[in-house]
Amino acid sequence: MINFNIAAWRAWAPGLDSVADWRAWSQQPRTLAVSDSAPDVSFLPAMQRRRLSRLARMAFSVGWPLAEGVADLPLVFVSRHGETPRTFDILSDLGAAQPLSPTQFSLSVHNAVIGLWSIMRGETSEMTALAAAGDGLEHGLIEACALLNEGAPAVLLVITEEQPPEAYARWIDDVPFPYAVGLLLEPGEQWQLSLATGAPSSTGTRWPHALELVRHLLDERTSFQHAWKSRVWNWQRTP
Repeated sequence: MINFNIAAWRAWAPGLDSVADWRAWSQQPRTLAVSDSAPDVSFLPAMQRRRLSRLARMAFSVGWPLAEGVADLPLVFVSRHGETPRTFDILSDLGAAQPLSPTQFSLSVHNAVIGLWSIMRGETSEMTALAAAGDGLEHGLIEACALLNEGAPAVLLVITEEQPPEAYARWIDDVPFPYAVGLLLEPGEQWQLSLATGAPSSTGTRWPHALELVRHLLDERTSFQHAWKSRVWNWQRTP
């Protein structure tokens, strides 16, 4: 069992930015229409913004405001699939026998986002990039709580997924739309998370775990489960 507080949170998806937007979505969850829209990251200089993919922009848009005013903030970045559009472009160039861009490759690796975050914020705290399964939210929380237990006063957890190219549709079916969720975590007893194995007491989660968490943050449910294969994660919030 791990314990933690969620001091603040932010989320972004196309057309969903404010708490009011997410509250409306959480009351009537739906798959969003395909969109090329990207979050506003105008707080970054234009030269820096141009290097960011939409995945990176999503991560920065939810993480940057949460990190403001917090010094020496470790970061845990979680994405199951990572930079699929950028990787697909690289593979397409390979298939067409075209020269590859070193910049494209360097920005396609899984820890590129935390590297850019470190450079743009001048942040030298510990940072981790995880490629987990469908319960990446919970694995990210374990990593973040380990940092809290080591003495970090706060840890930033960012979970984000990009809409994969159509060519991946047969293999990637767990990204209903592009999204990012940021959690500013602190030591405390507000939340408890424990792991069990076996069948969940209710049906499996319909939406990715990070989106389900946003729903429960807004409806203030005190207990719920997230199930992934044989792993059942029990969430408990102190009223």
